[in-house]
Amino acid sequence: MKEGIEAITTRALGLALDAASLRQQAITTNIANAGVEGFVPLEVDFESQLRSAWQQSGKLRQLDPSALDRAQPRLQQVATQDGLATSQRVRLDEQVAHMAQNGVHYQALAAGLTRHYAILALAAGDGRK
Repeated sequence: MKEGIEAITTRALGLALDAASLRQQAITTNIANAGVEGFVPLEVDFESQLRSAWQQSGKLRQLDPSALDRAQPRLQQVATQDGLATSQRVRLDEQVAHMAQNGVHYQALAAGLTRHYAILALAAGDGRK
């Protein structure tokens, strides 16, 4: 059975909220370990997976639910230019800026999900409030 756009939208927004929450955890871990010798900063891999799921959709330009199932937010160590995770120094100013940006992103996603649910409720009630 083919999923409707409302189910795909709900799932995509939920995954994006999970990624933003996990990103907040990674940032706070990075800040907490800023002075620790040998600490490798953490980041969240999600947007590249979502982009890949979108590209797998092909010409339909509709996000495939099975591809969306494979897009899960994951913590990973920050890779250097040569692809290997090595000890790097955490820059507090960058981490605080990332935290602020992520907070705004999370709020926008939450507002989008709230609006999505309001539209579904309106449709279920035949337009009556």
